[in-house]
Amino acid sequence: MSVLELPLQVIGWLFTIASVLALAVGALLIVAMHRSGELYRRYLAHTVWNDMALFGIWILGLVGGIGVLRLRPWGRDVLELFCWTLIALTLLSAGTRLYALKRLPPEERASWAGAISGVLVVLIPVIAVCAAALVTLRSEAARAAFAG
Repeated sequence: MSVLELPLQVIGWLFTIASVLALAVGALLIVAMHRSGELYRRYLAHTVWNDMALFGIWILGLVGGIGVLRLRPWGRDVLELFCWTLIALTLLSAGTRLYALKRLPPEERASWAGAISGVLVVLIPVIAVCAAALVTLRSEAARAAFAG
């Protein structure tokens, strides 16, 4: 087992629980915004496709996590797809936030050090966990476990 590899059960439970939490928080936020008035309902109407895409991605993580827990061969592929998608979305979100900060007038900007460290606090753990999952899912031990 290499330094980055984790037990398959840990990966399965980690992504299953994280996906359930993300889906629950997302649903609660949508319900809360819907109940907050017309302005928030209009905002939700404008972001419905983004919200559906995010729910779809987290459902992919949930299905992949369950597939890994049950040692289904497709679970490994689905969870790999989810990890690559999560890495791409996290990098895109980080870049978007820093670009938005750059576009603010200088008197309204927060410090770059604070903004970059805030982005890295999220970016590093997400990429590290996803990288560990990808290394584990592609290992010979995982291949043997999923083969039956």
